[in-house]
Amino acid sequence: MTAVTTPDAPTVGADAPAVVPRRRRTYRRLLGPALTRIGALALVLGVWAVVTAAGLVDPLYLPSPHAVWDAFVRANSRHQIAAGVDRTVIGEQNYYLWEHLLASLQRIAAGVGLAIVAGPLIGFVMGMLTPVRLVTEPILNFLRSLPPLGYIGLLIVWFGIGDMSKIWLLFLAAFPPIAVATLSGVTGVKQDYLNAARSLGAGRAQVISRVVLPATLPEVIGGIRIATAFAWTTVVAAELNNGIPGIGGLAYIAGTQLNTPLTIACIIVIGCAALVLDSVIEFVGDRAVPWKGKV
Repeated sequence: MTAVTTPDAPTVGADAPAVVPRRRRTYRRLLGPALTRIGALALVLGVWAVVTAAGLVDPLYLPSPHAVWDAFVRANSRHQIAAGVDRTVIGEQNYYLWEHLLASLQRIAAGVGLAIVAGPLIGFVMGMLTPVRLVTEPILNFLRSLPPLGYIGLLIVWFGIGDMSKIWLLFLAAFPPIAVATLSGVTGVKQDYLNAARSLGAGRAQVISRVVLPATLPEVIGGIRIATAFAWTTVVAAELNNGIPGIGGLAYIAGTQLNTPLTIACIIVIGCAALVLDSVIEFVGDRAVPWKGKV
């Protein structure tokens, strides 16, 4: 009698192929990029430490990583005002570094928050109504082309040197990217989708709510990411005048006082905060629009 073998049966024994568990493959996929980034960061820090330890650059221009770390710790703790003086002060400029960061985040939240409300609304109206777009698009492009520093003098005249002028500056920096992204999303909806919805009996309101809005939302979230990053690049300009407390204002004052370690510490904090904000927006966006890139 001839033995019947099943070709799809799994091979058992020493000759069986090694099967990598799914969990291990997931760990490798996640840990690989993370280890690469950590290695690149360690390389940068190592080169920085070697250059400063060898005295190749004057500490005034490039302090050592240890000096920057000491400045960061000093800005987050109570310390003596000077050597031999029996008096302690809080952080830098009478605020801890985290308080400076929180003040800047509050200003950005207010300015970008207003842009998140106004930008999609105006961009959507421009995209849906051609006459409105023809009138307002040149104005929007004009605002987008102006650097934020071009506003600061006028805003101080209008609103003073308080937080109101800073919030308006951050709003004007964040509004154009969001409005342009929304306009691009509305005008980029495929005509086939609109015709298919109308052929199925959808009215104008249903076409807008079921087709145009879902198709535009990924572009809006992308615009919010760009606007938030742009607002962060504007925070130092926004806090040039009366910017204490504020991480941008602290970085500016430290630079004018030639306190390079503190300046670099502020720059690193600003960059890390921007990366965290961008990651949060990306995470929320991926959950809010899971259909992005799939239609």
